[in-house]
Amino acid sequence: MRKFLTISAGLAVTAVAAPALAQEAAEVADPSANTAYILNTLLFLIGGFLVMWMAAGFAMLEAGLVRSKNVSMQCLKNIGLYSIAGIMFWAIGYSIAYPGFEGGFIGIADFPYAMQGVGEADVGTGYSVASDWFFQMVFCATTASIVSGTVAERVKVIPFFIFVFVLTGFIYPVVVSWEWGAGWLDAMGFSDFAGSTLVHSTGGWAALAGALIIGPRLGRYVNGKITVMPGSSIPLATLGTFILWLGWFGFNGASQLAMGTISDVSDVSKIFVNTNMAAAGGVVVAIILT
Repeated sequence: MRKFLTISAGLAVTAVAAPALAQEAAEVADPSANTAYILNTLLFLIGGFLVMWMAAGFAMLEAGLVRSKNVSMQCLKNIGLYSIAGIMFWAIGYSIAYPGFEGGFIGIADFPYAMQGVGEADVGTGYSVASDWFFQMVFCATTASIVSGTVAERVKVIPFFIFVFVLTGFIYPVVVSWEWGAGWLDAMGFSDFAGSTLVHSTGGWAALAGALIIGPRLGRYVNGKITVMPGSSIPLATLGTFILWLGWFGFNGASQLAMGTISDVSDVSKIFVNTNMAAAGGVVVAIILT
């Protein structure tokens, strides 16, 4: 009887473990694909939190360059816009931007964005879908940060947040779908690496529209002359500059979108070098011109 119970228990354990063993076998069936999946996902996650750190850079830069009476408002705007961008890109933005509609102008996929279940992984994609969402979301938030600095000290917080709601949930995702979502710009052969047009141009045009509508700060120009308005803290603005500089390595480097091969890792390192040289060159030119 004891022998029978022992055999039965052994069979039960084997039956329970069989699915796990089968899953493990499936994961190691192609070790190179599994390794590439892990490294690509890691690239998105590291790049994503570096770009998220840029939100702190924008906040510090803007807080240092505005007058003391507006520092609290500028900090609130920056943490608020990042939060709104995260929610809106999850609720609808990502579904508009991806997977895209070939040759189209606008469309929508899953609503809202749905992550894979716990323990699930589609190795065929080459990276975790959630890591891709996170990396794309921080790009979306950066677009709104560009507008924040442009309209600093002359916009109320509620209208600004309403605009961020529209920008991050609809305007930016539609523009992204035109190229990264295989839309009409992509069909024309247009290419954008690291968002030079989709992120910075979209944010820049939105900021320009806001500046044209709102106009300059009251008292900034008197009788055709510029009135100097010293910032609250130059050291704080300098800290923000260095934080942005650091974050840009994630912004540009992770835009390689792959780190599973030797050539991809080599390209990421070259992107880091180019990013650093571009920033250094910009600083030197600015010093010479001013």
